[in-house]
Amino acid sequence: MKILLASTIKRNVTKDTTYSRSKIVYQIASALVKRGHDVSLLGTADSVIEGVKIIPVIDKGFIDKQREEGYENGYYVETAYLVKFVKKLEEIGEQFDVIHNHSYPEFLNLFANDKIETPIVVTIHMSLTPGLMSIYDDVLGLFPKAHLVAISNSQKEHFKKAKIETVVYNGVDTVVFPFMSEKDDYLLWLGRLGQAKNPDGSYVDAKGVSWAIKTAIKTNKKLILSGGVEDKEFFEKEVKPFLNDKIQWVGKVGKDQPLTTEQLASYYGKAKAFLMTPNWDEAFGLVITEAMSCGTPVIAFNTGSIPEIVEDGKTGYLSSFENGVEGLAANVEKLFNLSSEEYANMSHNARKKVEENFTVDKMVEGYEAVYSKLING
Repeated sequence: MKILLASTIKRNVTKDTTYSRSKIVYQIASALVKRGHDVSLLGTADSVIEGVKIIPVIDKGFIDKQREEGYENGYYVETAYLVKFVKKLEEIGEQFDVIHNHSYPEFLNLFANDKIETPIVVTIHMSLTPGLMSIYDDVLGLFPKAHLVAISNSQKEHFKKAKIETVVYNGVDTVVFPFMSEKDDYLLWLGRLGQAKNPDGSYVDAKGVSWAIKTAIKTNKKLILSGGVEDKEFFEKEVKPFLNDKIQWVGKVGKDQPLTTEQLASYYGKAKAFLMTPNWDEAFGLVITEAMSCGTPVIAFNTGSIPEIVEDGKTGYLSSFENGVEGLAANVEKLFNLSSEEYANMSHNARKKVEENFTVDKMVEGYEAVYSKLING
């Protein structure tokens, strides 16, 4: 098949990326090439994927470009590049058997649907944030010709007007995130500290770093934190005051994820447990599968897609969001009180769950089936 991946212009796509959307695009592209497909990527000129032809719309990821150029109104510039992206898609789309869209946002490239006959598959990467879900459903519902793919059953169920054709789970590279049996006694939390604020001026803690900190304090366990910090004031007010010998932030405090893929794998692999504490319904949660690939059980809320990934009592422990820190803390204690044999069994179950359901091969097989169905009528 001749496949065009319509990527995001927000960031480039390389093997070293740590951002979920770019990481998934890289994995899909690389795997499709290995399977003998002719693959091109429409996106940033500095994207690099072996065996993939790069068709540039912008010279580098817009986030990097904005930092360098210092645009007075970045919204105008970014939307201008997004329009260029759509027009380029219209220009070259007929040259391919199928177009797989991963753009940010997902819907803009769908304006090309009425100009070209090539089917467009759309992976919906968007998070299920309050206030966004309803309007996103409305907008995607305006493009009935698009072939929409959800990344979890939970995400699919949130859409009422947009027609979701199938579910394809995100995949994790189990070689990059290897199983590690030797663990240290720390909890790990990774996530983004956003810049959005509530009406009262407090920060919207979407990924739930505060839950992780409160859980560590209540259980008196060591906690390692890291992630991208969109607004340093969030870090200064709600994270830094709690840092000490037991609660540690690793890596530079900045807008980008400060850890390399190798460092992430090491922290995942050595952690006793990974904490997943979002304040919204996660559409998937790639960090969960990366931790489980390393043999690290997950302690999480049973919200969104999380129960599709984590089996309570088998690959980790789940508690209700309503039980808050009490439920999380109880499960931390439960895990730390497991015998060596019981913990090893849970660790191996976590890895097995990924191998059977959430590998890159499983993901790409799912998309190949979607492509073939469309191309064959």
